[in-house]
Amino acid sequence: MKNPPFRMMAGLIPLLAACNESDLVDDKSVSGDWDTGSASSEGADWDDGGGGDGGDGWAPEQEDDFLSLRPAPTDAYVFVANPARDTVTRISVPSLAVITAGVGNEPHVVATTDDYEKAVTFNRGSDDVTIIDADTLEVRDIEVRENFNAMEMSPDGAWVACWYNADAADEIDRAAAGGAQSFNEVSFVRLSDGAHFPMVVGFNPREIRYTADGSLGVVVSDAYLAVIDLTAEVPAPERLQIAEDLIDPPTAEEVLITPNGDFALIRQFGADELVVVDLLSLEVSRVETGTNPTDLDATPDGRQAVAVARGSGELWVYDLSDPFALPDIVPVPATEVFGSVLMSPDGGKGLLFSTATGVSRYGSWDVATGEIDIHSLVKPVDRMGVSPTGNTALIFHDADANDDVDSDSPFYRNHALTLVDLEDFFANPLRLPAEPTIYDTTADGDLGFFIMEGQPYLEVVDFNTLLYTEVVLKSVPVHIGVLPDTRTVFASQEHELGRLSFLDPDSGELQTITGFELNSGIE
Repeated sequence: MKNPPFRMMAGLIPLLAACNESDLVDDKSVSGDWDTGSASSEGADWDDGGGGDGGDGWAPEQEDDFLSLRPAPTDAYVFVANPARDTVTRISVPSLAVITAGVGNEPHVVATTDDYEKAVTFNRGSDDVTIIDADTLEVRDIEVRENFNAMEMSPDGAWVACWYNADAADEIDRAAAGGAQSFNEVSFVRLSDGAHFPMVVGFNPREIRYTADGSLGVVVSDAYLAVIDLTAEVPAPERLQIAEDLIDPPTAEEVLITPNGDFALIRQFGADELVVVDLLSLEVSRVETGTNPTDLDATPDGRQAVAVARGSGELWVYDLSDPFALPDIVPVPATEVFGSVLMSPDGGKGLLFSTATGVSRYGSWDVATGEIDIHSLVKPVDRMGVSPTGNTALIFHDADANDDVDSDSPFYRNHALTLVDLEDFFANPLRLPAEPTIYDTTADGDLGFFIMEGQPYLEVVDFNTLLYTEVVLKSVPVHIGVLPDTRTVFASQEHELGRLSFLDPDSGELQTITGFELNSGIE
């Protein structure tokens, strides 16, 4: 049963059991013998790679949603979904006032509109979305099709689309269906009036993208690209066949929309071409790429796209103003197999890595010269990120990736994080007790924060010194985020009555409030 249409519980730090906890604990960075950075010459964006082996002998590059259930900020608030309590918490900035609104069952994703007027949750347990007025917290529930697990908002904040993303499905998703279930459907919801437009697209929708102006929605599946005119009175899909073989189509792993909204580029695993769809004429063409492209990313300025052709060991760089022009081809060193690229925020560097080969190395690509230098690591790469200023890389390593690790290494069978200074590539690897789950940074790019599965710690990373500091919380955190226009980080924690902690990393002061949902039954 859904919650009542509107209820909220208020709590202010001065009025609740707020307490100042101990200052930050001692630094415990690992260094010295375990440094792996090599002295070669020369937001928070995250890349986990990309979906048999594509003909090159390696499995697909793996992706997951590292920032699942991430908070959604506006200029004045941060909204946090609480799936176990069927609520969304709003934190005001700078007052730190906390108010909670009831939404649908198991809010799985929360997003805010570009004008900061609304927050929207997708509620997995009740198959609906909740539109929340950011100021009044009045809510409106809109039913969508059943058994979805993902939501994507348009850049103008006018629409959300919900669908079943098989690549992101967990055990809850797979066990949810009790009757008939389609794997071809999406729901588009217009936020201005709550109008719902369900539609059939293609089997196993993998990504939903929008043009920059929000006028078109694009849904990619393995065999079809569905183009939806969102300016129409009743939006409906134009289904375009993108796979030449409908019996056994290659996995469509990524879709990229050019900045002008004229073209969509689709990367299919194992296919030695990129599909190019003219979004105006709806014509489908193909452009050559190297063997088995496993990643496709736009440069930060949106002018180029980089395809990593893992099978042929090349980077193919396309001009997005004319995707049919001959691309530049950059060879990868013959000794290496890389399947993913992560660009620095200024576009001057690209970090090359693979989540499939089990090799403890990565490459640094100087875009201007085309040179690629190779660097060693303590373990194979699981995920990789770059700080907002582009001066530090964060490389996460999985506990199970041990084929390229000595059994006497302190990182053997342990999760790890390596901090890399991208000026001289000096590295500081840290052993971790559990898998990191959520990550955020300050806007100035000085500090990063992350939490780990089942661990009562908030980890603070200094991107300038490569040191870290560990903060012990009263209970296990499930969300973190940096409050807008501040350096203060909040941690939403497991607690039946609601618990939030706020850390000022400059003073080391930690404030915790507990029980702000005590009046959850009062309407």
